[in-house]
Amino acid sequence: MQKPKIVVIGGGTGTSVVLSGLKNQNVDLTALVSVADSGGSTGRLRDEFGFQPVGDLRQSLAALADDAKQTWIRKLLLYRFDHGKGLEGHNLGNLILTALQDMAGSTPKALEIAESIFKLKGKIYPITTTNVQLVIEYEDGTFLIGEDHLNPGNSGGKAIKQIRLSPNADLYDKARESIINADVIVIGPGDLYASILPNFVVSGFQDALNQSRAKTVYVVNLMTSFTQTSGYKASQHVNEIIRYAHKQPDFVLLNNGAIAQEILKKYESENEYPVEDDVNSDHGYAVIRDNFVSLVTPEKQAGDALHRTLLRHNEEKLTELIIQIAHK
Repeated sequence: MQKPKIVVIGGGTGTSVVLSGLKNQNVDLTALVSVADSGGSTGRLRDEFGFQPVGDLRQSLAALADDAKQTWIRKLLLYRFDHGKGLEGHNLGNLILTALQDMAGSTPKALEIAESIFKLKGKIYPITTTNVQLVIEYEDGTFLIGEDHLNPGNSGGKAIKQIRLSPNADLYDKARESIINADVIVIGPGDLYASILPNFVVSGFQDALNQSRAKTVYVVNLMTSFTQTSGYKASQHVNEIIRYAHKQPDFVLLNNGAIAQEILKKYESENEYPVEDDVNSDHGYAVIRDNFVSLVTPEKQAGDALHRTLLRHNEEKLTELIIQIAHK
């Protein structure tokens, strides 16, 4: 029996959770990753070297590494320096990928080499090979350039009207092939405007998605984001996916599990709240509700200036559901 071809689209921690669960299944797995990130270690390397940003690519790399046989690989890729002139705050995985870009001459070639070195259980492609910046336009008419403006801790609460990339960018050929030939496409979870939708505004993405016969699965976030989706209910998340994709997902996964009060208070201090499930039966997609909540304790490293979340989607439940959908 042929392995189902599963494509995961996004970037950041949410995508890495999905990849970590699927990599040990009998599937043909591909990650398509946004290359619009511009904050932290990634932003510094981008400014200094002029290459495509590697932060989201590195997280997918760590997720797909065969850590069962090489237990230190994931730790190395996620290690962050907490001292050292010029090194403090940098992530080792980012440095490795930047070096590979410099040596290989392109991001796709660097990832191809990394796939061999780290024995990846899947493929990783950038959504585009163009070096782009995210442009965020707000409902009040103002706009910002740079994905880092959407990082937690920045000013937020304003409604985002739309996003685009500068300069305009074309869909990478292998990303296009992956989308068209997929059996299942998983969108999210992850930052809606920072990690997911930047993939959708690449020229050619919508055409490829609409040519594909894949079943599409959208995993709605557990929590709102003050800098991106303040006050958004579940239907607003889904409607934004539809607006940018020009098609409905086939399945929408929604959390119905409770979150402990002490965790909620920590999120409330950042003006972030559980995504309210307001999705009714009057829609064209199947809704799957379950307790997807998983609590993690992010290890805060001294060199890491970014806010890290406490909640993740439950890896085992997501994996089980996606595999069921793939075999239907």
